[in-house]
Amino acid sequence: MMTLTEELRVADRGATRQGWRGWAALVVLMLPVLLVSVDNTVLSFALPEIARDLGPTSAQQLWIIDAYPLVLAGLLVTMGSLGDRFGRRRLLMIGATGFALVSALAAFAPSAGLLIVARAAMGVFGAMLMPSTLSLLRSIFTDRDQRRLAIAVWASMFSAGSALGPIVGGILLEHFSWGSVFLMAVPVLIPLLVLAPILVPESRDPNPGRIDPASIVLSMATMVPVVYAIKEFAVHGPGLLPIALVAVGIVFGWLFVRRQLRSRAPMLDMRLFAQGTFTGALLVNLLSVVALVGFLYFVTQHLQLIVGLSPLQAGLALVPGLALMIVAGLGVVPISRRVSPRIVVPVALTLSVAGYVMIALSTDAAALGTLIAAFALLGIGIGAAETVSNELILASAPPAKAGAASAVSETAYELGAVLGTAVLGGILTALYRAGISLPAELPTGAAEAARETLAGAANVAAELPAELGARVADAAAAAFDAGVGVTSLIGAALVVCAAVVAATTLKGSRTERVDH
Repeated sequence: MMTLTEELRVADRGATRQGWRGWAALVVLMLPVLLVSVDNTVLSFALPEIARDLGPTSAQQLWIIDAYPLVLAGLLVTMGSLGDRFGRRRLLMIGATGFALVSALAAFAPSAGLLIVARAAMGVFGAMLMPSTLSLLRSIFTDRDQRRLAIAVWASMFSAGSALGPIVGGILLEHFSWGSVFLMAVPVLIPLLVLAPILVPESRDPNPGRIDPASIVLSMATMVPVVYAIKEFAVHGPGLLPIALVAVGIVFGWLFVRRQLRSRAPMLDMRLFAQGTFTGALLVNLLSVVALVGFLYFVTQHLQLIVGLSPLQAGLALVPGLALMIVAGLGVVPISRRVSPRIVVPVALTLSVAGYVMIALSTDAAALGTLIAAFALLGIGIGAAETVSNELILASAPPAKAGAASAVSETAYELGAVLGTAVLGGILTALYRAGISLPAELPTGAAEAARETLAGAANVAAELPAELGARVADAAAAAFDAGVGVTSLIGAALVVCAAVVAATTLKGSRTERVDH
């Protein structure tokens, strides 16, 4: 049996450069990436509308966002391995069909509970989509230079979707109900279903192992309790349940790793984690996404519910930062050929730290210019770091295991999305509740609703007499922005951790030569 390094060398020797057909396949594979990134941004902007229409509690608001990545995180490794075995393109097609159908059902959900269920079902099919796109790129672009550019486009497409999402979402939300943001999946995925069989070649592991139901169960039993524990801690604070759930996840994780190490054909090749580059790049991905999603969670609410912008106006306010994220993701490609990632990634993330610190130290949290500038700095740093780290992850895995490696990368991304919303969002919610000081004459029911969430306070203020409503709105804005200041410092600390990880674990590596 060849070592991992030998497998990588063999793969490099067999590399061929792609012509127009390979780049056309890249365009097709960007459709689901675009959809998922647009969906994430649109949902953040649609949350105030959903809150007004369905009246979810603060916990349900978090679940509406997190049900999808929670299920996704639990299934990504399984789906990546199934793609390696049965065909990555086949799994992509199944995922696209299911995602489109369930998204249409989510658009007409009559209650918060049913919307959460629909979001969870979207997670099942989403788990088939994302590892397939990245692993297919690994098999299509075997030449390292072409693959580096293709992955930069892939990473930048997340940013492009985020930039497009506020614009499209703003237009939809100003003319249609919030359900329209889910219906977008249908016209985006139909071209994929038509063109993928024509342009995207099928690929799979030539020597797949047997399906291991025990490993599938263990992988889910590892991820789901841990993510759920994080959410419980964020919403309800410390307690026995989160501790017990984490303990359960750790036990099942240990059993999963033990089984993979003993298996001749493991679902997940644990040798990948022995490489500092692979593990370090994963951690950079995780921490960067936590910081980015956490920022979007509070800035979208601030722009609409405090500054008073419409969804479209709020989206336009974030476009400069999102556009710079795209530029940084593509612009770092030539730099990464010559400069070690242990320098490139920390330098880029320093800009993201500066963006968070700018918010924390701002004396006027409602200043639109401050928010735009802060998000621009955050976007530049994370855009560059994500491109480099994703390329390093794929370059560290042999083509036959591209699905599993991609799944691990996507797991880090989606877990980061959960943590960004659950931890930073949960901390912000707790600070908001603790800091809000409502007028004494406010009725008990109205006070409870206003104390629950910022959206709840906005709804209460709109129904009260003008003078009392203004006082409620001001109290909610002051409490929310005070919480944003503290949360921003926590976000900055997470980005600093990502920079330290990159500087220590990626040292000695260059993107053109990873552990070879």
